[in-house]
Amino acid sequence: MSGVNGRLCVKLGRQFGWLWAAYSVSALGTYLAFDAFSVIAVIALHAGPAEVALLAATGPAVGAVLAVPLGPWVEFRRKRPVMMTMDLIRCAALLTIPLAYALGGLGLGQLLLVSMLVAAADITFNAASGAFLKTLVPADGLLSANARFESTNWTALVLGPPLGGAAIGLFGPVTTVLANAVSFLLSALGIRAVGGGEPRPGRTGAERLRPADLLDGWRHILTSPALRPLFFNNLAGNALIMVAVPPLAVLMLGRLGFAPWQYGLAFAVPCLGGLLGSRLARPLVARYGQRRVLRTAGTLRAVWPLGLAFVQPGLPGLLLVMAVEFGVITSSGVYNPVYATRRLECTPNDRVARTLSAWSITGKATTAALTALWGLLASLTGPRTAIALAGVLLLATPTLLLRESREATARPSPASAPPSPAGSPPNR
Repeated sequence: MSGVNGRLCVKLGRQFGWLWAAYSVSALGTYLAFDAFSVIAVIALHAGPAEVALLAATGPAVGAVLAVPLGPWVEFRRKRPVMMTMDLIRCAALLTIPLAYALGGLGLGQLLLVSMLVAAADITFNAASGAFLKTLVPADGLLSANARFESTNWTALVLGPPLGGAAIGLFGPVTTVLANAVSFLLSALGIRAVGGGEPRPGRTGAERLRPADLLDGWRHILTSPALRPLFFNNLAGNALIMVAVPPLAVLMLGRLGFAPWQYGLAFAVPCLGGLLGSRLARPLVARYGQRRVLRTAGTLRAVWPLGLAFVQPGLPGLLLVMAVEFGVITSSGVYNPVYATRRLECTPNDRVARTLSAWSITGKATTAALTALWGLLASLTGPRTAIALAGVLLLATPTLLLRESREATARPSPASAPPSPAGSPPNR
C-alpha cells in the first residue's frame, strides 16, 4: 500500500479497510461483467437488436420500480445486514445464469428476471451504503472516503471490460457473470468482517410502512434549497451525457468505419482521467472550497460532449473522441466525490436511505426515458444531430448549480453529524 493509501486507512480506520476491500472486489466483478447480459443474449441466445434493446431497458426500469418501497424500508433497518443481504441476493440471482446455461435451459426471460432483481438490489444496496457511510465515517473523512471509492471505480472500469472480454473469448459467454456473482459473495464477507455494533434506527409515529413514506425521499430533496439544484443538475447532466453514447456508437462503428477495438479504446483510455480527477478532489476542495469546486467541475464536464458531434474518420477522429472523453471523465472524477459528499452532508441521518433511493430511482428512470427518446431522434435526424442537441442542452445544466441558495452550508448540522470513524462502500 502506498504512503497516501496508508495515511487514508489510518485516518478512517481498520473498518474502512475492510469496506474498501469489499467495494473493490465487487466493483471489479461488476466491470468484468460489463454489458454481459447483452453479450450472452447475442452469443448464446442469438437475440436480435430489438431483444437486446428490450433487455437493456426493461431490466433496470422494472428494477427501479421494484425498489420504490425499499428505500423507506431500509431507513428503519440496520444498514450492514441489508448490504450483506443485497450482495447475497445478487450473487444467488447471477449464479442461476451459468447454471441454466450449463443445463441448456437459459432463455431471454431468465435474463430479464435476473436483470430486474439485480437492479432493485443495486438501488437498495446503494441506499443502505450511503446511510452506513454517513453514520460511521467522521464528517471530515467523508470526502476522503468518497474520493477513494471514486478512484477504485475508475480503476475497475479501466481493467474490467478488457479482462472480461478476454475471459469470454477464452472460457465462454457466462464466465464473467460467474465472476461477478463470486465478487458479490466476497463483498458480503468483507462487509461482515467490518464488525462492530450498529444500533437499530428508531422511528417516530406509525411502525408500519405507510404510503406517504414512499414519497419522503423526493419530498426531502425537493424542499431542500441545497439538494434541489444539485438533484436536477445531476439528473440532467448524467442523462444528457449518456444519451449520446448509442448514437455515437452507430456513427463510429457504422458510417465512420471504426473497428470495435478502436471504439473500445476510445472510451477505455480516457478512464484514466477518472483516477486523476478523484485524486484532485480533496486538495481542490481544501484550497477553493466545496461549492466552488462543484460549480467549476460541474461546468467543465458539461462543455466537452458537444465536441463529439464533430468526430471524423481515422486517427484524428479517434483522438478527438479520446480527448473529449478524457475531459468529461476527469471533470466527473472531481465532481462525483464532492457531490456525493455534499449530498450526504445536507441530508439528516434519518432520511439518508430514502433520499438516496429516490435519487437513484429518478436517475435511472430519467436516463432510460431520454435514451429511448434520443434513439428515436437519431433515427429521424441522424446521429450527429442527436449528439449535437444533447451537447447543446448539456451546456445549460451548470446554471442549476448557480441557483443553489447561499443559506445552504456545506457542513451538516450538529444533529446529523456522524459520530464515529469507519467507512462504507459508496454507490455502485
